[in-house]
Amino acid sequence: MSHPDAPKRHPVPDAPVATSDADSPPAAPARDRRSRAARSDFHLFRDMPTRWHDNDVYGHMNNVVYYSFFDTAVNVWLGERAGLAVPGGAVIGLVVETGCTYHESVGWPEPVSVGLATSRVGRSSVSYALGLFRPGADLAAAEGRFTHVYVDADTRRPVALPESLRAAASAILQEG
Repeated sequence: MSHPDAPKRHPVPDAPVATSDADSPPAAPARDRRSRAARSDFHLFRDMPTRWHDNDVYGHMNNVVYYSFFDTAVNVWLGERAGLAVPGGAVIGLVVETGCTYHESVGWPEPVSVGLATSRVGRSSVSYALGLFRPGADLAAAEGRFTHVYVDADTRRPVALPESLRAAASAILQEG
């Protein structure tokens, strides 16, 4: 079962299945593969370079770097499109839930593109859907999600979304 805030799913093509000869028992059904978000599931994109130190000892980008790309894409959007002062604003978003599904490895020296949409706009919270794409790829190499609860910067108590944020988040809300 997918997360309720996940973007629409697109099936991943199945790998070829070996056939058996007539005397063999039927082949087991192919493993149920996860579906992946497509570029069309996102409203905005931000291209970002990868760096040499983003790769780990296994030769691919370390997991924490994916979250850094997601966080950067949202915070730049908050400042550029949602009218929030990041950092230093009177209202700030605190992350209360996060997750990432990895479909394939990416890493330096290949740049990435981060797709952004919102999956829910509440009274004091916004849930984001993010896709990390390789150059020219239509299907996400990784999919992120997280929820910000917006709070007063001094008291850390939840506040209603500022109107500029509500309007910007509603403009990139996924359908369905």
